[in-house]
This record gives sequence, structure tokens and C-alpha cells, in this order.
Amino acid sequence: MADPTSQPELVTQLLEGCARGEEQAFEQLLPVVYDELHRLASKQLRRERKDHTLQTTALVHEAWLKLVGQEQRAWANRHHFLAIAAMAMRRVLLKHAAKKQALKRGGDLARGEWDDALALYEERAGDLVALDESLQRLEALDAEAAKVVELRFFGGLAMPEVAAAVGLSERTVERRWRMARAWLKKDLGG
Repeated sequence: MADPTSQPELVTQLLEGCARGEEQAFEQLLPVVYDELHRLASKQLRRERKDHTLQTTALVHEAWLKLVGQEQRAWANRHHFLAIAAMAMRRVLLKHAAKKQALKRGGDLARGEWDDALALYEERAGDLVALDESLQRLEALDAEAAKVVELRFFGGLAMPEVAAAVGLSERTVERRWRMARAWLKKDLGG
């Protein structure tokens, strides 16, 4: 698949076509940005437990379906598009975590290592849900800081990419990142 960093003009043209409602541009966009989306999904899944049932390709495809379903497709640039894709991936992971957290332990299942693995899985799913709830509280206080966390943590974007996506200077983004991390640490109790 094509590397979007080597074809910035094509990505820009396709994003502009998407903004105009051209379905053909949207269909052509996936092959061009697929590798980048796969990289984002891989980064997000590396933060999950090793035996996560959602695979990288499935995360990319589920996030893409969320992007396809959006009514508004006016992405300012490649960074903005990737930020929106990262948010879609976050929603997929949260939905997946919430489903797993809602599952009850079966009384007839074998005890031992399976229970330990299930407990760890439920704990991590709960952590992701708790992080999302904390991030929502931060967003109510400082939407820009929450956006920076979302793009850095869930999107895996580097500081220059975050700055470009949110339209702030790199120094401002770094300050927001430090403040948000400290706030989240306090809010999450640790």
C-alpha cells in the first residue's frame, strides 16, 4: 500500500474531495492511508494486554467503518484526518473494553490460570474505561488539553503532529501534555 508521507499531495486532494462529498475520493483514501492507520492501531494495541482479542487489522477496519459513517468528512489535512481516525480507534477499544467488563465470570469454567487471565483482562478493560471517564472530566475543564492527550495517547502522534492537528505551537502542546498528564494522574488516584 502507498505510504501517505510520500504522497502528501494525493492525500490532500483526496481529503478535499471527501469534504466536497465525493464518494470516489473517500473510497480511494483507504488504500493511500491504510499503512498509517495500521501503524496507529498497532500503537494503540501495544498498550493493551498481550492476548487482546481485537487484532490490529480488525481495529483499523472497525475504525474505518466509523469514519465512513460520519456525516461530516471535512478533514483539514492529513494530521486532522489521523487524529479523527485515532479517536475512532479509541471508541472501538472502549466499546470492546466495556463489553468485556460487562461479562460475568462463568461458574462452570475451569479455575486457575484462566481465572487469573480473565481477572487481569477485566482489570485492564476497567482501566481503559476509567481513563476515558477521567478524560471526559478533563475535557469539561480544558478541551484542548484533553484533545492533546487523546492524540498523543490514543493516536500515538508525535508532538509536532499533535501541534499541526490542533493548530497550536509545539511548546503550547507540550505544556498542555504535561498539565493533562498530572491532572489525569491525580484524577485517577495515583
